[in-house]
Amino acid sequence: MQQIAAPVQSARNDPQPAPAPKDSCIIPRDPDFELYDNVGRDADQIQAARYNLATRGDLKRWAQRDAQPFRAAYPLPDQPWPAPDLTPYLDALAAARTPAEIDAVTDHVLDAAEPALRALSDYLVAAARWKQENRDAAKGSPSHLLMTAASRALSALALADEAGLNRLRAAYDPAPAPTASADASRGATASLPPAPPSTGPGPRR
Repeated sequence: MQQIAAPVQSARNDPQPAPAPKDSCIIPRDPDFELYDNVGRDADQIQAARYNLATRGDLKRWAQRDAQPFRAAYPLPDQPWPAPDLTPYLDALAAARTPAEIDAVTDHVLDAAEPALRALSDYLVAAARWKQENRDAAKGSPSHLLMTAASRALSALALADEAGLNRLRAAYDPAPAPTASADASRGATASLPPAPPSTGPGPRR
């Protein structure tokens, strides 16, 4: 009897895999999917195995595999857009000593970057409208996120321009500082009771 009970007891003590959380999303396994363990895996892979999900690397790898015929039919440039040479701008920025001078440099940078940022924004909008997915797109959906990215690509220009205007306003048109006499006058006025209503002539009929 002891020989039969021992394996049962051992099986009860073996660690059991933790059940997946109720809210976890169980997706169909791709034939290329591998269950990750902690040996030689990064944090993303370990977390994915915990919730039975594919990693970002899995999704990108599967998509690249399935898009190979499409890429062959529509070849795209493999090189990134050429990066601008910022050396003249950075040299001028280091030499700037006044708000007017730094604004002149920043304006040139924004003017040079605007075509690329606007082209990026236009593409993101087109991607958001793919198959009209942007219609009634919920917050957090791919179309909504792409539209947000398109807006933020241009908002970088607007924010930088606003920063420059604020610097120029502080230098050329600062808000007047309150004087001691004005403060005293406001304090005296605040201590007086409100004026009675005007007793002018009655309304004309």
